[in-house]
Amino acid sequence: MAPKQLSVESIRRAKVLMVGAGGIGCELLKNLALSGFEDIHIIDMDTIEVSNLNRQFLFRQAHVGQSKAKVARDAVLRFRPNINITPYHDNVKDSHFDVDFFKQFNVVLNGLDNLDARQHVNRLCLAAEVPLVESGTTGFLGQVTVHIKGKTECYECHPKPAPKKYPVCTITSTPSKFIHCIVWAKELLFAKLFGDKTQDNDLNVHSSDASSSSENSEDVFERKKDEDIEDYGRRIFDHVFGYNIELALSKGDTWKNCSRPRPIYSKDTFPGKSIKHNGNINKNVSTDDTSSVSAMASLGIRSPQDVWSLMENSKVFIEALKLFFSRREKDIGSLTFDKDDQLAVEFVTAAANIRASSFGIPLHSIFEAKGIAGNIVHAVATTNAIIAGLIVIEAIKVLQNETENYRMTYCLEYPNRNMLLMPVEPYQSNKSCYVCSKMPLSLEVNTHRSKLRDFVEKIVEAKLGMHSPIIMHGSALLYEVGDDLEEDMVANYAANLEKVLYDLPSQVAGGTTLTVEDMQQELVCSVNIKHRDEFDEEKEPDGMVLDGWSQPPVEKREENCTVSNAGTSNSSGRVSKSYEGVEIIGVEEESEAVTPMKRKLPAIISHGQDAAASPAGSSIPPDTDNHGEVQVVDEDDDMVMLDGVPEVFDGDSSTYKKRKLV
Repeated sequence: MAPKQLSVESIRRAKVLMVGAGGIGCELLKNLALSGFEDIHIIDMDTIEVSNLNRQFLFRQAHVGQSKAKVARDAVLRFRPNINITPYHDNVKDSHFDVDFFKQFNVVLNGLDNLDARQHVNRLCLAAEVPLVESGTTGFLGQVTVHIKGKTECYECHPKPAPKKYPVCTITSTPSKFIHCIVWAKELLFAKLFGDKTQDNDLNVHSSDASSSSENSEDVFERKKDEDIEDYGRRIFDHVFGYNIELALSKGDTWKNCSRPRPIYSKDTFPGKSIKHNGNINKNVSTDDTSSVSAMASLGIRSPQDVWSLMENSKVFIEALKLFFSRREKDIGSLTFDKDDQLAVEFVTAAANIRASSFGIPLHSIFEAKGIAGNIVHAVATTNAIIAGLIVIEAIKVLQNETENYRMTYCLEYPNRNMLLMPVEPYQSNKSCYVCSKMPLSLEVNTHRSKLRDFVEKIVEAKLGMHSPIIMHGSALLYEVGDDLEEDMVANYAANLEKVLYDLPSQVAGGTTLTVEDMQQELVCSVNIKHRDEFDEEKEPDGMVLDGWSQPPVEKREENCTVSNAGTSNSSGRVSKSYEGVEIIGVEEESEAVTPMKRKLPAIISHGQDAAASPAGSSIPPDTDNHGEVQVVDEDDDMVMLDGVPEVFDGDSSTYKKRKLV
């Protein structure tokens, strides 16, 4: 059979699994259908949102709220009615998508938007020995990589940047960037006012007339009986932006190397009692429709691109709070921040801007604030189309078993040596990878203090990414999860979780080896236990250290609290513009940057040095000291950080420099 005939036949007979039907997925499904693929399966748990319509072209306004996988199938069948497309409106991590399910496919094509799901699919493909073509885009940048067991590296062979973490002390006391103010407004203030009030919160809740030594003093955030909503809003305003700032200023040592903030009180920003509306407050809005409630509409503020003054931010803050209590009171106590909740975005933007003003940080528009708070990296439809085309090209190579022609291809924003698409030969697997090379891990832990629960939550789930773990010491089963467990077994494992490692039925001490297995992923890890008495609470907040698992580089602690709005710089001095997912931690972590492996690249991008040693302005991009497709930070955008991308920033996250590389 001629090569061309072989190619057509292999395409026609191939059974393909697509994971993700979003920005990349829509383009990919169309490409597969028009390229001759006749048996396509799609998994996507999401429903269509209005914000998807500008780039996910298979969807229309009438489809909002419907399953992405099912609507995409119906749309493609209109112009390719004779092919088979099977949609699954499910989570790819559901138990029925197991190794046996994956084994039926010739190739798996990923268009996912989060690290956890990507790792899960990677492990299932390894266990099923099915080729995986991975992809991602962010703005004008994109990449496609091929992962085949025994032939190339797996998706987890090299570390991926974790969500950015900020210490509570920085968020609550010494913010220096606007994102610090956003985190404070979203994770602390919004959660305290409108979320679960039983949850711990690092905001100071005691008023100025409460005794500082009294733990039972009145919570200032509690609204008094029959208290006017605006009076309550002003009281909250004065407490968080006035009294708390004055309290912070009283701690003189904090401000030796920092710019001192200024307290802001409501009487200084808008002295009048009531806020005048534009006369059109919710006239045409049903009292049952809370989705359209907006402080901006009430105040007659129109453009989301404008940066509000301090007075405007103060008015929006009070108005948004009033609307929450008057129009959405039944939701208070159970709310969490949602980037698609207009009123929540308005409140967080106003609160963040007022706090930024207090600390001398530049203010931002609600459009910019929403992007930061929602971790949104805006997608470009053209990039998605390019990447989807490259995925199909690599999938055809896989089906043809053209191993020598596999390529990792990067899509660049600016030409590098007259090239916008940069192909790189796939790398060999990392011999230290615990996923594909089965390298044992080592855990330093105080076995007399740490509980089995700590090991499960901080190591097995958080770091190893296992969802259905089994933990064994020799032949002794210490922990297991599953729907088919008997009640006495469930009770026994629950009791084990609360025991320190040394006191478990099968004693875990220094020198012990634990076996950790995920039945769904068919992944088995060996963890060698090393007892250690003490840990640095700042640098090692988990109270345990895992070796052999590659932790991404962590930003160094800011020794001087110089107020600026600069981007975050990594260990090599480069600066990243992107806003990562944010998690608040009790202390700041410090660690040495992971030194990347040297890799031989094609002449078109060879740089002859470690990425960590690469100077700013080289062809190695910011925040990619390790090779990596990394975690997508927003469910609406298929985003990934790349290496080999000529992208340079000047140290200010709001200013992007276009620089032609030679």
